Amino acid sequence: MAKVRFDAVRKVYPNGYVGVAGASFEVADGELLVLVGPSGCGKSTLLRMVAGLEAISSGTLTIGDRVVNDVAPKDRDIAMVFQSYALYPHMSVAENLAFGLKLRGQDKADIAARVAEAARVLELDKVLDRKPGQLSGGQRQRVALGRALVRQPQVFLLDEPLSNLDAKLRAGMRVEIARLHRALGTTMIYVTHDQIEAMTLGQRIVVLKDGQIQQIDTPMALYEKPANLFVATFLGSPAMNVLRGHLQHGEAGWGLALGDGTVLALGAAGLPEAWAGREVDLGIRPEHLVPAEAADAGLAPVVEVVEAVGSEVFVNLRLGDRPLIARLPPDRVPVPGETLPLAVPAGRVHAFDTETGTRLVP
Repeated sequence: MAKVRFDAVRKVYPNGYVGVAGASFEVADGELLVLVGPSGCGKSTLLRMVAGLEAISSGTLTIGDRVVNDVAPKDRDIAMVFQSYALYPHMSVAENLAFGLKLRGQDKADIAARVAEAARVLELDKVLDRKPGQLSGGQRQRVALGRALVRQPQVFLLDEPLSNLDAKLRAGMRVEIARLHRALGTTMIYVTHDQIEAMTLGQRIVVLKDGQIQQIDTPMALYEKPANLFVATFLGSPAMNVLRGHLQHGEAGWGLALGDGTVLALGAAGLPEAWAGREVDLGIRPEHLVPAEAADAGLAPVVEVVEAVGSEVFVNLRLGDRPLIARLPPDRVPVPGETLPLAVPAGRVHAFDTETGTRLVP
């Protein structure tokens, strides 16, 4: 096991495109850290630089106590799991697991012991004689994980390993990977564009956009105190509602005056009085738009589409020309076309600067 440290690491391509702009952070020894962001944000580039598959333009990358900028991939003591599994179709599961160790000239008895242990941990014991084409998607992914596991590397790198699986298998494999990490205590860096994977797997998450780090923190800290509007809207499903307007403060508490004259009543929002009159982008999570009596409602949008998914109901609404979405319990299913009185609990709003998108902290 080993820590991984990025010190002002940059990746600039020959055409001038900046893939990663000055990344500086540390992955602790034994930590499962997730790199997340939209396509093209630089997350896979960071991972490939750790693997040695992408040259570093400037800065320093350290694995353990060794600077690895110029170290060949085979000498970095890392193992990588790819999106495509990259299994050899003509080899059995056991042969796939053992192949990398054979190339390194490992002792046969040691290879057999490592393969047996990986098969036990990943519950592949009964399919060791099968070829990849005879396996399910989840089993093939476990073989890919097992091939990395037998290496006993200092660092595991996982590049969108679940993106080829259906929703049910993805959920199951998330549990497998979390269980594997707890059992091994190995340093893992996991890349995904799926914010659900990031939130459920990562002990910490690095959120990236356009090659730049937006925020690094635990999943719940990112969710509850996003550093900027991008992080706020990227993490969370459904996404955060955002309304632009001017804050008002009076005897009845806070309100947000929208451009069409509508005022969203916020009650005791816990904002500094000096913010009165300030234009902000106000963020409200869907679960913080709660049903209310008409007299207590902060807003009364019209229901457009209702999505009942069993354990909860997603209600797509319209407030004037602005779309909103509320997340309601299954015992409250409104009817399209009706007006739905909603309130915002005190302290459940997020204010962002309209020019920079930066979170405004009271």
